[in-house]
Amino acid sequence: MNHLKLEREGAVVTVRLHRPHVLNALNSALLAELLDVLVPLDADPDVGCVVVTGSERAFAAGADIREMAGKSAVEMAAEDYFAAWEDFADLRTPKIRTRVAAPLGPHPLLVEALHSRLVEAGWRTRMTDSERRTSAVVLAAAGSRDPDSAVDTRRTAQLLAERLGVPVVPAYATTAGPTVPTAIRALTARGRHRIAVASYFTAPGRFATECAEAAPWIASAPLGPHEAMARLVLHRYDQALAAPASTAPELASA
Repeated sequence: MNHLKLEREGAVVTVRLHRPHVLNALNSALLAELLDVLVPLDADPDVGCVVVTGSERAFAAGADIREMAGKSAVEMAAEDYFAAWEDFADLRTPKIRTRVAAPLGPHPLLVEALHSRLVEAGWRTRMTDSERRTSAVVLAAAGSRDPDSAVDTRRTAQLLAERLGVPVVPAYATTAGPTVPTAIRALTARGRHRIAVASYFTAPGRFATECAEAAPWIASAPLGPHEAMARLVLHRYDQALAAPASTAPELASA
């Protein structure tokens, strides 16, 4: 095989695209080789799952444009250049039993981690009434178009507010609103001048950095490997393990 690498572990076969010089761009030779490998695997009763994947840099850069560059639209149609992909789609899809854990939040353990990171950043657990009246927190999250995600973030903000005894406003780095600077301005207009930004990110990155830089007072570190986070992950894992398994298709690209 010139363009593929195979690995087998029990009933699981991993087929790895291997055209590193063109980021695994898909040409007719690779496709033909892929079908030559997948068709027998498709018929093998001892194969329970086939994973088609790429390299660390890319799964596949798309169609190999160089191969099509010299062809006209008429030639492409006459050759039915993409017909082989229909054969690929016709392969059976092995099924495996899977369980998907629930999202981490909202949960008291997540609030515990958020609170702990704020305290590490300088949040005072004991405040005078005057300090409390002028304090607030912006819960900085990534943002999502999924309505359920926004509901979960608002619920987490509510739980954190109950823990801290000050208003906590959810804000987002992208996609949703308000943004972190907008939330800060709104709180300032309400007389809240001691505003902390609580990072709702699991790891450092661009969004976490930009949200922290907007903080007028203190900003907590991302949640990271906090003990409460580890306990929460294990809790969600245990919940998923106890739930009935579902059957899901597993001819996957990674």
